[in-house]
Amino acid sequence: MRFSTSAALTAALTAALAAPWSPAAAASGPVGSLAATGSAPPAATGSAPPAAEADAAATDQLATARAERRDIAMTRWSSSTQLRRGHGNGVVVRKGELRLAKVTGRRDYRDPFGPGRTKRYDTAAWRSPWVRPGFGLTQMVASWNATTPRGTWIEVQGRGRTAQGRKGSWDVLGRWAGHDAGFHRTSVSGQGDDLADVAVDTVTMNASYRYTRWQLRVTLLRKHGNGLAPTVQSVGAMASRVPAGTPATSRTTMRRTRDVRVPRYSQMIHRGEYPRYDNGGEAWCSPTTMAMLLAKWHAGPSERAYRWVDDSYRQPWVDHAARNTYDYTYSGAGNWPFSTAYAGKQGLDAFTTRLRSLREAERFIRAGIPIGVTIAFGPGQLDGAPISSTAGHVLIVRGFTGRGDVIANDPAAERAKGVRRVYDRAQFERAWLSRSGIAYVVHRGSVPLPPRRAQSTW
Repeated sequence: MRFSTSAALTAALTAALAAPWSPAAAASGPVGSLAATGSAPPAATGSAPPAAEADAAATDQLATARAERRDIAMTRWSSSTQLRRGHGNGVVVRKGELRLAKVTGRRDYRDPFGPGRTKRYDTAAWRSPWVRPGFGLTQMVASWNATTPRGTWIEVQGRGRTAQGRKGSWDVLGRWAGHDAGFHRTSVSGQGDDLADVAVDTVTMNASYRYTRWQLRVTLLRKHGNGLAPTVQSVGAMASRVPAGTPATSRTTMRRTRDVRVPRYSQMIHRGEYPRYDNGGEAWCSPTTMAMLLAKWHAGPSERAYRWVDDSYRQPWVDHAARNTYDYTYSGAGNWPFSTAYAGKQGLDAFTTRLRSLREAERFIRAGIPIGVTIAFGPGQLDGAPISSTAGHVLIVRGFTGRGDVIANDPAAERAKGVRRVYDRAQFERAWLSRSGIAYVVHRGSVPLPPRRAQSTW
């Protein structure tokens, strides 16, 4: 997402930060992958004593209960057993993924960003079971990991039902492919016709409506006559009901510094690169962030994949990330589920969720998993930041000091050397939770996520 230090925007942002978060205002950031140009400091090897860990776990639920209730629940289908709980119409579950087994429909689709020709696609679909999050949700963000050979793509839709039994329409949450060969991935605007609308990547309820159940549908599409077909390894959504404003600063669970090694990239070295993908620099925080996360897991694209990048550009894997996360309707590379789907394309398990506090982020760091987060702040609200203010910026939480301050990789630094920063816990948590609390979770399947708890956010 773009940031600016102009006086007019600074004044507007200062006023905006006092208002409830809007998904349309925060959907953008960095992504990328591969080798780092700066060396990261060694990770701390110490860990909190078992008693401290037990105390942290016991008080975590108490802290949540005391704060203004932040209802968040993530549900995913990412194994054969889980995917079989849904219903396939021409789709079967094999080896942990959804596969097109029988064509059950046809669709004529004219790519709004293509040459204007209508193409015919064979289709099949999978529908999830209805999910009850346990509260009336106000927002929802879907995620998926899929493989889409040339000539194929997927469409993810969502709908919900109110406590009174009123059912919403199927809304498109993304038309996606991991390539742009003859197809342009896109969000869909103008869907606010009944109970909910979609702001880029976020389902937002209209008026006083609340969904108490939700459901997803995934349509697999392949060009008519194409022998290849897309496959889906995981799909899910985060549902939330979060009050306006910011809760009190959470108490840290850390007893000593934990710092996960993550390569350091600057988005600013890409200023002016590829205007058709939003011109690099300040607009590429999300692709640069994702590039760093992929590099941490040694899962960046091959040299062949980014050989189209101008030879004079440094770190071409960041350009690759920007192109492959670009949302042609939104006109930016900061669509949240498109960003995590890009990581899934690279063989990682990745999804977008919302966390309740930095205490939950600390659990990921203990598991050795850095996360990407979206923040926003006004002048003087985040000491030590490389920019003075932003309406939306993505960076990495890579660790915590023993006193609970945040160790971050902030791609807004001018050079890789300045990317690693330490931010005050209270300031950072406010900048994060006051806008979204959104997090990119990216990891190898061999590295387990922290144990789930009731109303889990992952």
